[in-house]
Amino acid sequence: MSYRGKIDNRKKIAQIVARELRALFPDAKIALNFSNSWELLVAVILSAQCTDKKVNEVTAKLFEKYKTLDDYVNANQLEFQQDIFQTGFYHNKAKNILATAKIIKEKYDGKIPCTMEKMIELPGVARKTANVVLGVACGVHVGIAVDTHVRRLSNLLGLSPEKNPDKIEKDLMQIFPKQEWPKLTYRLIEYGRKYCSAKKHDHSACPLTRILNL
Repeated sequence: MSYRGKIDNRKKIAQIVARELRALFPDAKIALNFSNSWELLVAVILSAQCTDKKVNEVTAKLFEKYKTLDDYVNANQLEFQQDIFQTGFYHNKAKNILATAKIIKEKYDGKIPCTMEKMIELPGVARKTANVVLGVACGVHVGIAVDTHVRRLSNLLGLSPEKNPDKIEKDLMQIFPKQEWPKLTYRLIEYGRKYCSAKKHDHSACPLTRILNL
């Protein structure tokens, strides 16, 4: 399934992909559980290299224990590491979440900053995390969140030849109209989960593969 290089070709592919994904998953949305913007940011940071299902299991207890931003500001890092242990990379995640809590309290008066420039300055926040939080919490759509599903399917469907998430994001932003950006990530994730997983399988049974004749 080779990459189809010219941007006009990729725009045609993107048009088909967007149309079919809208039909398959009209109501696709983030799968993480949260009750406010801060909990959303915590959940997205925890989701790095971890399934949404596992994150939701961990945050069900975590959000009961740490109810306010101040609870995170005052948390013991070693104890917090144990609280998020099951999500993997718990040392860095704990350090980043607790450091970010202090910055948000001291610098942003307890509120999530709603610009990409400010978001990516927070510890543990790269463009993927920032795009998700900005879109869901702020209604700000300045890019497209590229997670493992989006990266894999972008390569597979001929939308981008790149491996670096930031480069894939730029490619996707070139070929998908801006009105598609808010739900594109979640529709691709749902498609990857339901039809075209990372496990070895017969791609001829995948709807987009058939339609695009890949």
